[in-house]
Amino acid sequence: MNILVIGSGGREHALAWQCAKDDSVKNVYVAPGNAGTALEPKCQNVILQDTNGEHSAVIEFCQNNAIDMVIVGPEAPLVTGIIDACRAAGIKAWGPTAYCAQLEGSKTFAKEFMAEHNIPTSAYQGFTDATSAKAYIDEQGAPIVIKADGLAAGKGVIVAETIEQAHAAIDDMLADNKFGDAGSRVVIEQFLEGEEASFICMVDGNNILPMATSQDHKRAYEGDTGPNTGGMGAYSPAPVVTQDVHDKVMAQVIQPVVNAMNAAGHPYTGFLYAGLMIDKAGDPYVIEFNCRFGDPETQPILMRLQSSMVELVAKGLAGELPSQADWDARPALGIVMASKGYPETSSKGDVITGLPELDPHDTSAVKVFHAGTAFTHDSFDADTSTSHPKEVVTDGGRVLCVTALADSILGAQQAALAVTAAISFDGAQYRRDIGHHAIARKDS
Repeated sequence: MNILVIGSGGREHALAWQCAKDDSVKNVYVAPGNAGTALEPKCQNVILQDTNGEHSAVIEFCQNNAIDMVIVGPEAPLVTGIIDACRAAGIKAWGPTAYCAQLEGSKTFAKEFMAEHNIPTSAYQGFTDATSAKAYIDEQGAPIVIKADGLAAGKGVIVAETIEQAHAAIDDMLADNKFGDAGSRVVIEQFLEGEEASFICMVDGNNILPMATSQDHKRAYEGDTGPNTGGMGAYSPAPVVTQDVHDKVMAQVIQPVVNAMNAAGHPYTGFLYAGLMIDKAGDPYVIEFNCRFGDPETQPILMRLQSSMVELVAKGLAGELPSQADWDARPALGIVMASKGYPETSSKGDVITGLPELDPHDTSAVKVFHAGTAFTHDSFDADTSTSHPKEVVTDGGRVLCVTALADSILGAQQAALAVTAAISFDGAQYRRDIGHHAIARKDS
């Protein structure tokens, strides 16, 4: 079997790694991939030049390389209709259609969808005019949440602690065009208190397979402070998602989405991610929907997955998803190492040292997933007639996710930190408190 994974991040490295472990898989192509996917057994990076939401290069590659299954990692190609294009060409591809992907592609669509189908979420208003937006903020007070309506790579969300911060966010998005078209419209939401959790499922249009629960850490700095990022680390499972909370999420959030999409004539297929706030009463509220596997949640979740990801996707494509998968009982935790300046700026070309040697026979419980990494070109020193092999360098943004399995979340945190401490590149930044909510619980 030949598989094509679309994307270049840590999520895609984890997906490719999981797929390559399956004995039925011959080749896993990753487009465009990163330095980590290039080094994985049975994996190969490919460059497919599609622009402006046009997916002909992907279609042509699949047809010329006997691709049996396409797994789409990031949100952008899903929003622009890569699943629709693959289906039209008779190619099996896992993910939601462009219509369903609006749940992530437009905050306004998602909010209106939730209101129509009684899915619990925060109160909100949408704006395209800065003056009206600021007047609404003055009326509501702070803290308050400002979101760019479109895709902004996980960074178009500002949790404003003060009115002044909220006004500045409006200026950035609506006046200064900081997020481009994604910020030409903003959604202003009520600030919700509680503990966050990521609830990710596989959906085949009718059947729902909940993945292991997880918790992402969006803020850049320790203690959940600083600007929002694409995610600085995650762990699985999330103790805040008790069985009671799990049942509420399935009944009040996930099943209504599946039912509503079916009723609209657009069955939801692929990964469905509900970013949740769980309040003190154990009631879930949707902060956001994503139309794909989360990053960095994918890394610890797939470290725990014992079922075959390839088999699960194949069953999903056939409309035969099981209701359960097999999981390692041990928790897993991933720590993101980000480039200098992230999330405001992004350094590239910094040499990475201290990476563990990749051994396909290694059974240790620590795995380094690559995200923003690349290779230098081979160089030749004419004076000494020696060749210098390629080095792994940063390629911006989130660079690595050091992920560990252990008997406790604290043990996984310590194991991941030990490996993280040995890895170095200029300006490397990471949080040392990933998992702190769970570790503070007596039962963790």
